[in-house]
Amino acid sequence: MAEPGAKSGLLREMSAEFVGTMILILFGCGVVAQVAAGGDLTDPPGGLGDHDSISWAWGLGVTLGVYTAARLSGAHLNPAVTVALAAFRGFSWGKVLPYALAQTAGAFVAALLVRWNYSEALAKADPGHTIKTQSVFSTLPANGNPALPVHEWGAFRDQVIGTAILLLLIMAITDLLNTPPGANMGPFVIGLVVVAIGMAWGTNAGYAINPARDFGPRLASFLTGYGGAWRDQYGNLYFWVPILGPLVGGLLGAGLYKALVGRFLPSDVPEPPGRTPNPES
Repeated sequence: MAEPGAKSGLLREMSAEFVGTMILILFGCGVVAQVAAGGDLTDPPGGLGDHDSISWAWGLGVTLGVYTAARLSGAHLNPAVTVALAAFRGFSWGKVLPYALAQTAGAFVAALLVRWNYSEALAKADPGHTIKTQSVFSTLPANGNPALPVHEWGAFRDQVIGTAILLLLIMAITDLLNTPPGANMGPFVIGLVVVAIGMAWGTNAGYAINPARDFGPRLASFLTGYGGAWRDQYGNLYFWVPILGPLVGGLLGAGLYKALVGRFLPSDVPEPPGRTPNPES
């Protein structure tokens, strides 16, 4: 039986993951809702709209969410990150499911707030709550654009690659044996990684790269009038792609970092640049 202190510690960590992921989705889904409300989603429905503002807001959402939760939980904010850290960084497998549930719950609550706040604007832009504005909450192949011939397996490939890039870079940025960012700049740099992935890998599947980020808001949209939330623009069940693809890609990226970089690093933490080692230490 777990000690009471261990239970309270896990509760604190889950609370931090909940709030950190909520911050991420408030900015992420919020910016897409703002683009939709402003009439900038392109035709065909679900287009990229103001893609740069969307990429930057998602990246800043990650940065702010990590700064919010890092002290208590490590700020995974993403089940793909949690699973990869359990596989390659010694994170407790017993905490994987609680973290994932907290992350998904935080994403769900944030999406409900976005849905509520933008309810009038979304009703005006898309009275039937169709796939036209589904991309406010969850991802679709080719961002819902039927003119681009991307289907489930193309989107799955995209999610594996995009999340592999994310986890490879997170592993590098947070590895104390490598050259991690100083002055508590790690969250900012990770946010820039998400911006870059959005700009370079956004077309095929909307760069969910996070099962909680997609499933929580998708469920929120379904419960608030988006009856087609589980399917793509072709009518196929799609919700599994941004869940399974990131989980596979996260393991692949973290494994590649460990195999090709991490195992070759020296075992001692290097001195910060410019500091003369103390010979008596």
